[in-house]
Amino acid sequence: MKNQAEYYKERAHEYELIYQKPERQDDLLKIEKYLGNQFQNKKIIELGCGTGFWTQKLARTCESILAIDINKEVIEIAQQKSYSKQNVTFEIKDLTQLGNREQKLEGLFGGFIWSHIKKEEIQNFLTVCLHQISHSSELIFIDNKYVAGSSTPINRMDEKGNKYQRRVLRSGEEYEVVKNFPSQKEFAEMIRHEIRAFEWIELDYYWIAKFKKR
Repeated sequence: MKNQAEYYKERAHEYELIYQKPERQDDLLKIEKYLGNQFQNKKIIELGCGTGFWTQKLARTCESILAIDINKEVIEIAQQKSYSKQNVTFEIKDLTQLGNREQKLEGLFGGFIWSHIKKEEIQNFLTVCLHQISHSSELIFIDNKYVAGSSTPINRMDEKGNKYQRRVLRSGEEYEVVKNFPSQKEFAEMIRHEIRAFEWIELDYYWIAKFKKR
């Protein structure tokens, strides 16, 4: 079974099929409306932008977006989308290469990236996030809840408590992907240092977490 990095490279051209599930459409519209108000007229960074599904929506109201992803295959798809304000810059880069940004941005967005970070790596990931933005700037993450019958079943759990799913592409290739489903309490515990004004919104199939850098 192949690993997570290879999975997202190979999944690029079928990635957005997940957003076509009929039962999730109401939640997706709520998220889109919510995000449209949050980063209005701000310069933000998007981590793990993928094929630009959320980038395109955010770009309607943001002043500018620096959209980062490790895979050029998904970036190439994102670049083909229409951005009427011409306010998106894409970079192919590993999160670990971001470092401490000198000119801090005004917000950070991560769509469906939190669940793919191993629990033991969350603090390093959060540090990278905080290094990209100025004090009092907001961070917003959205991700999946586990819903039986709609979510891919959990395949196994490791000794650190990380959950894994078995994913199969249309080609028949099989992959193992980290997919954690934190509760509000678990999430709040993971971010308790260096942040304030934590908010949690729980929908039927997704959650939204918003908080500020001190």
